[in-house]
Amino acid sequence: MHLRRQPQHRSEPAPEQARTGRPAVLVDRRWAPTARAAALGAGTLSALTLLTDWATGGLTLPRALLWTLLGWTAFALLLPPRISAGEGWLEVRGPLRGRRLRTDALVSVRRAGAVATQLLLLDAHGVLVELDPRVLVANPLLWQRLATDARRSTDLRSGTRLLRELDEQVFAEPARRLLAAPELADTGSADPAPGDPGPADPAHGEPPAGP
Repeated sequence: MHLRRQPQHRSEPAPEQARTGRPAVLVDRRWAPTARAAALGAGTLSALTLLTDWATGGLTLPRALLWTLLGWTAFALLLPPRISAGEGWLEVRGPLRGRRLRTDALVSVRRAGAVATQLLLLDAHGVLVELDPRVLVANPLLWQRLATDARRSTDLRSGTRLLRELDEQVFAEPARRLLAAPELADTGSADPAPGDPGPADPAHGEPPAGP
């Protein structure tokens, strides 16, 4: 399998590695704000139901426990899995439990789902994890860790083509964001340079005469 190698910009060990002597752990950088939004939404739902019940005079202890449980359930449903990775492993942790996969012993990589596509990774020890491939596209360092370990795996039997496609996606995403930047989008409406005769006169098909 031939995956493009990302350039190494860091010449010093990460702070965690320098402090503990162990390789740094990479985490999905979008998880924390998403978790805060999930907590805010679930807390708001729980508070509104409690206040509504209290205002109508029907709030009792069992009903308060019910609305609190409803809020926790909504939080568990809204909270995305937390993806983290280190040298030789990747972990997907949900609200109740997590699964850790040996990325340096990958056996297969495949897609599942027609609408919400998920990435299924299986290692030689039988551990199967499922994650959203957009997490890897949004976190190039996480992808670099996974791709580096996948190259080391001697057990990988299927999924090399899919890994190459993900590699291209990860490299294409920064360019797509750059091209979508407002300063680049406005270049097409820039003022004409000095000396430009300007738009043609619609009546005569010639540029307007100078002063």
